[in-house]
Amino acid sequence: MLLLALIAVLNGCSSFPTWIPSSGPSRDQVLEVSAAPEAESLIKVVDVTDPLARRLVASQKRVLFSETLGTKPPKGFAVGPGDVLEVSIWEAPPAALFGTAVIDSRGGIGTSRVTAFPEQMVSSEGHISIPFAGAIPVTGKTPQQVEAEVARRLKDKANQPQVLVRVIRNATSNVTVVGEVATSTRMPLTAKGERLLDALAASGGVRQPVGKMSLQITRGDIVQTLPLDSIIQDPRQNIVLQPGDVITALHQPLSFTALGATGKNEEVFFETQGITLAQALARAGGLQDMRSDARGVFIFRFEEPLVLGTASENQQLTPDGKVPVVYRVDLKDPAMFFIAQGFPMRNKDVMYIATAPGAELQKFLNLVVSAFYPVLNAASLLK
Repeated sequence: MLLLALIAVLNGCSSFPTWIPSSGPSRDQVLEVSAAPEAESLIKVVDVTDPLARRLVASQKRVLFSETLGTKPPKGFAVGPGDVLEVSIWEAPPAALFGTAVIDSRGGIGTSRVTAFPEQMVSSEGHISIPFAGAIPVTGKTPQQVEAEVARRLKDKANQPQVLVRVIRNATSNVTVVGEVATSTRMPLTAKGERLLDALAASGGVRQPVGKMSLQITRGDIVQTLPLDSIIQDPRQNIVLQPGDVITALHQPLSFTALGATGKNEEVFFETQGITLAQALARAGGLQDMRSDARGVFIFRFEEPLVLGTASENQQLTPDGKVPVVYRVDLKDPAMFFIAQGFPMRNKDVMYIATAPGAELQKFLNLVVSAFYPVLNAASLLK
């Protein structure tokens, strides 16, 4: 009779005593706290719908390399300060400005003579020096342009001069690769137009799984990052590099925390490409049949105010300008399984599965029975 009375009382209650063991708040407790007047400006509870899921996907759309960094045509090699050049000059006979002409004894015809000047480094002012031509500005010019300039200056001094300029050491047209790669390196650029994955291969590749790596490109004041998977899958993101680019391979494991009535309570890591709520539920072991409340699936997140579309003057923000939000998912609704396939999980999300009221009642009855059974057993022995 006592147990029947307790069941009748508890059936009319919306919550159970707080001293009953629990993994966290019930579904009603989460909704009650968020609905309290003092919490109105602190916590937002938002039901997950298809329009909301689409808005969240649109808000995290990444800016592609091809849209910003890949718009410039590839630059040809240009000489700069610090480069080492070798200049060779041919002259037609019989005159020889830089040496004695060679006479072919069989035909009496002079042959051209080549003079190779010592290697020289381009000065900080961007000049090299050639006898009888003076200081020649070469910064920003291609080797072919330097050849033409030297020949122009020697036109009236040497006999039909022909000039060849070779780059012995490239010190300016390079890209730098650092981060989670086999070997950090500086890769010289050539007229071929090396691409992003060429630089990654030159450094020996990444040291972590491809799915958990991102590549960051720093070009002047622009810093941009994309998952390595996206670059491999979309050839347009394998952009042509420019001199001075810095490529950083980043290993940034993303994760969410699963708590409550799930198959396992732990931090779950996922790929840089991101995962959906449906995938997150599966990786957390799903909902426990005997404990979980399918209408009480919650995602705790610090969200951007503009994403919610309901900015309020009274809304209190975190120091980094975000809003504490609780997204509620009702898995009793079959349509929610389609929406869950498009709802994106974010790094540092907390997914909490509330315990079902029936499971709380079961725990309470177990406590009651364990407390009164010895008394009833003793009373039956005294009869």
